[in-house]
Amino acid sequence: YIEEGKKEGARLLAGGKRHGNKGWFIEPTVFADVTDDMTIAREEIFGPVMSILKFKTIDEVIDRANDSVYGLGAGVVTSNIDNAIKVSNGIRTGTVYVNCYDVFDSNTPFGGFKDSGIGRENGELGLRNYLEHKTVIIKRPDDSMP
Repeated sequence: YIEEGKKEGARLLAGGKRHGNKGWFIEPTVFADVTDDMTIAREEIFGPVMSILKFKTIDEVIDRANDSVYGLGAGVVTSNIDNAIKVSNGIRTGTVYVNCYDVFDSNTPFGGFKDSGIGRENGELGLRNYLEHKTVIIKRPDDSMP
Protein backbone atom coordinates (compact mmCIF):
# COMPACT_ATOMS: atom_id res chain seq x y z
CA TYR A 1 0.00 0.00 0.00
CA ILE A 2 2.84 2.41 0.71
CA GLU A 3 4.34 2.02 -2.74
CA GLU A 4 0.87 2.23 -4.29
CA GLY A 5 0.14 5.47 -2.41
CA LYS A 6 3.36 7.06 -3.65
CA LYS A 7 2.78 5.82 -7.20
CA GLU A 8 -0.74 7.29 -7.26
CA GLY A 9 0.53 10.71 -6.17
CA ALA A 10 0.02 10.85 -2.40
CA ARG A 11 2.72 12.73 -0.48
CA LEU A 12 4.53 10.62 2.13
CA LEU A 13 4.93 12.74 5.28
CA ALA A 14 6.31 10.18 7.71
CA GLY A 15 7.31 6.53 7.94
CA GLY A 16 6.87 4.22 5.02
CA LYS A 17 9.80 1.93 5.75
CA ARG A 18 10.18 -1.50 7.25
CA HIS A 19 10.46 -1.54 11.05
CA GLY A 20 13.19 -3.90 12.24
CA ASN A 21 14.62 -6.94 10.46
CA LYS A 22 12.11 -9.61 11.50
CA GLY A 23 8.49 -10.04 10.57
CA TRP A 24 6.34 -7.86 8.38
CA PHE A 25 6.30 -4.68 10.45
CA ILE A 26 6.28 -1.14 9.06
CA GLU A 27 6.80 2.24 10.64
CA PRO A 28 3.74 4.36 11.39
CA THR A 29 3.08 6.03 8.04
CA VAL A 30 1.25 9.24 7.14
CA PHE A 31 0.17 10.33 3.65
CA ALA A 32 -1.13 13.78 2.63
CA ASP A 33 -2.68 15.00 -0.63
CA VAL A 34 -4.76 11.84 -0.79
CA THR A 35 -7.78 11.83 -3.11
CA ASP A 36 -10.90 9.68 -3.00
CA ASP A 37 -9.88 7.55 -5.98
CA MET A 38 -6.53 6.43 -4.52
CA THR A 39 -6.12 2.85 -3.35
CA ILE A 40 -4.98 4.00 0.11
CA ALA A 41 -8.29 5.86 0.49
CA ARG A 42 -10.51 3.07 -0.92
CA GLU A 43 -9.21 -0.10 0.76
CA GLU A 44 -8.89 -1.30 4.35
CA ILE A 45 -5.24 -1.17 5.36
CA PHE A 46 -4.63 -3.28 8.45
CA GLY A 47 -1.50 -1.47 9.50
CA PRO A 48 -0.29 1.85 10.86
CA VAL A 49 -1.07 3.93 7.76
CA MET A 50 -3.01 7.21 7.89
CA SER A 51 -4.34 8.98 4.83
CA ILE A 52 -5.16 12.67 5.18
CA LEU A 53 -7.94 13.95 2.91
CA LYS A 54 -9.09 17.57 2.87
CA PHE A 55 -12.78 18.44 3.26
CA LYS A 56 -15.02 21.52 3.28
CA THR A 57 -18.14 20.41 5.17
CA ILE A 58 -19.08 17.81 7.77
CA ASP A 59 -21.69 16.40 5.39
CA GLU A 60 -18.91 15.84 2.85
CA VAL A 61 -16.96 13.87 5.47
CA ILE A 62 -19.98 11.67 6.18
CA ASP A 63 -20.76 11.10 2.48
CA ARG A 64 -17.15 10.21 1.70
CA ALA A 65 -16.85 7.84 4.64
CA ASN A 66 -20.05 6.07 3.58
CA ASP A 67 -18.91 5.82 -0.06
CA SER A 68 -17.07 2.61 0.71
CA VAL A 69 -17.84 -1.08 0.85
CA TYR A 70 -16.06 -1.19 4.22
CA GLY A 71 -17.13 -0.08 7.66
CA LEU A 72 -15.04 -1.65 10.43
CA GLY A 73 -13.91 1.42 12.34
CA ALA A 74 -13.43 5.15 12.05
CA GLY A 75 -11.57 7.84 13.92
CA VAL A 76 -12.74 11.43 14.40
CA VAL A 77 -10.32 14.06 15.69
CA THR A 78 -11.97 17.37 16.55
CA SER A 79 -12.36 19.95 19.29
CA ASN A 80 -16.05 20.35 18.35
CA ILE A 81 -18.10 17.69 20.14
CA ASP A 82 -21.21 18.52 18.08
CA ASN A 83 -19.30 17.69 14.89
CA ALA A 84 -18.01 14.49 16.50
CA ILE A 85 -21.55 13.41 17.35
CA LYS A 86 -22.87 14.30 13.88
CA VAL A 87 -20.12 12.31 12.16
CA SER A 88 -20.44 9.38 14.59
CA ASN A 89 -24.18 9.16 13.99
CA GLY A 90 -23.89 9.64 10.23
CA ILE A 91 -21.25 7.13 9.19
CA ARG A 92 -21.95 3.42 8.71
CA THR A 93 -19.18 1.81 10.71
CA GLY A 94 -19.06 -0.61 13.61
CA THR A 95 -16.90 1.52 15.91
CA VAL A 96 -16.16 5.24 15.99
CA TYR A 97 -13.26 6.53 18.08
CA VAL A 98 -13.41 10.24 18.94
CA ASN A 99 -10.11 11.94 19.82
CA CYS A 100 -8.51 8.56 20.53
CA TYR A 101 -7.94 5.28 18.75
CA ASP A 102 -7.90 1.62 19.70
CA VAL A 103 -9.27 2.25 23.18
CA PHE A 104 -11.37 -0.80 23.82
CA ASP A 105 -13.64 -2.17 26.51
CA SER A 106 -14.24 -5.91 26.34
CA ASN A 107 -17.84 -5.39 27.49
CA THR A 108 -18.73 -3.56 24.29
CA PRO A 109 -19.45 -5.36 21.02
CA PHE A 110 -16.90 -5.10 18.20
CA GLY A 111 -17.53 -5.70 14.51
CA GLY A 112 -17.99 -3.94 11.21
CA PHE A 113 -20.75 -2.88 8.86
CA LYS A 114 -21.04 -3.66 5.15
CA ASP A 115 -18.15 -5.86 3.88
CA SER A 116 -16.10 -5.48 7.08
CA GLY A 117 -16.01 -8.05 9.83
CA ILE A 118 -17.93 -11.27 10.28
CA GLY A 119 -20.44 -10.34 12.96
CA ARG A 120 -20.03 -9.09 16.50
CA GLU A 121 -17.57 -10.18 19.15
CA ASN A 122 -17.36 -9.31 22.86
CA GLY A 123 -19.99 -8.02 25.23
CA GLU A 124 -23.44 -9.52 25.71
CA LEU A 125 -24.33 -8.89 22.07
CA GLY A 126 -21.27 -10.81 20.86
CA LEU A 127 -21.98 -13.75 23.14
CA ARG A 128 -25.43 -14.19 21.61
CA ASN A 129 -23.76 -15.50 18.44
CA TYR A 130 -22.62 -18.54 20.41
CA LEU A 131 -26.03 -19.36 21.88
CA GLU A 132 -28.81 -21.52 20.55
CA HIS A 133 -32.33 -20.72 21.67
CA LYS A 134 -34.91 -23.43 22.15
CA THR A 135 -38.54 -23.36 23.20
CA VAL A 136 -39.95 -26.42 24.97
CA ILE A 137 -43.69 -26.70 25.63
CA ILE A 138 -44.88 -29.59 27.78
CA LYS A 139 -48.46 -30.50 28.58
CA ARG A 140 -48.58 -32.39 31.82
CA PRO A 141 -51.48 -34.82 32.32
CA ASP A 142 -53.07 -32.69 35.02
CA ASP A 143 -52.91 -29.44 33.00
CA SER A 144 -56.03 -28.27 31.31
CA MET A 145 -55.69 -26.90 27.83
CA PRO A 146 -57.58 -23.74 26.91
